[in-house]
Amino acid sequence: MTASAGGPTGNGLSPAELAASPQRHRELALGALLRADNLVAGYLPGVNILQGCDFFLRNGEIVGIIGPNGAGKSTLLKAMFGLIPVRDGRVTLRDTDITSAKAHTLVTRGVGYVPQNNNVFPSLTIEENMQMGAYLRPRLFTARFDAVCSLFPLLAERRKTKAAALSGGERQMVAMGRALMMEPAVLLLDEPSAGLSPMFADEVFVRCKKINAAGVSIVMVEQNVRRCLQVCDRGYVLDQGRNAYTDTGSALMNDPKIIDLYLGTLAGSSRHR
Repeated sequence: MTASAGGPTGNGLSPAELAASPQRHRELALGALLRADNLVAGYLPGVNILQGCDFFLRNGEIVGIIGPNGAGKSTLLKAMFGLIPVRDGRVTLRDTDITSAKAHTLVTRGVGYVPQNNNVFPSLTIEENMQMGAYLRPRLFTARFDAVCSLFPLLAERRKTKAAALSGGERQMVAMGRALMMEPAVLLLDEPSAGLSPMFADEVFVRCKKINAAGVSIVMVEQNVRRCLQVCDRGYVLDQGRNAYTDTGSALMNDPKIIDLYLGTLAGSSRHR
């Protein structure tokens, strides 16, 4: 069950209140764009990484997912995107059950996903990578490419450059741009700033705000905790496959308990990525 970090929040519930009132949590999630309830999932038979996670994303939000290594952050994204089997619980998109839906089906329903690794085709040009992103709707390529380039001008300027020749930050822009080619309502980002220089990492967060302003709701798994919480409307802290805390981004970043338990360690680890 999701817990609040405490104090006045958008949820308005203390950890004890949330734990005692599953119905209240369901009420908060009513009408959510993307929602996961009591999710249990893992990679190996009999080994569950997620131990009953709850999550919801409202239309227009940026929601961050943070926590120590091995907490289940990326697993939660993959479970919601149909990349690993859900063993218990439910995932819904606009109140439609998508628990068993495959990733390619979710793309057609308006969900985009950018993995942390291997997220571009290095032997293809930027333009060809964008074409791969629009493969289900090739007739819309020109219009979508123009729209994506308005968010990432680099893509137009270097459209004939192979992705292999790009820096890590530039590749991340290509990966995010390609995921936007199908005009998703939801964009799932798995550690978008990982391995990037501070300059490019900051640029990623700036672009996330612009993507969100263009009408895309975002779920972001991040180890750059402070920067993530600065741009997020709300945040979830996962620990050992369970919800530990949830609150607004600013409340989490300033809560003494969260700083003591998570932010100091996580902020330090993110500096060494």
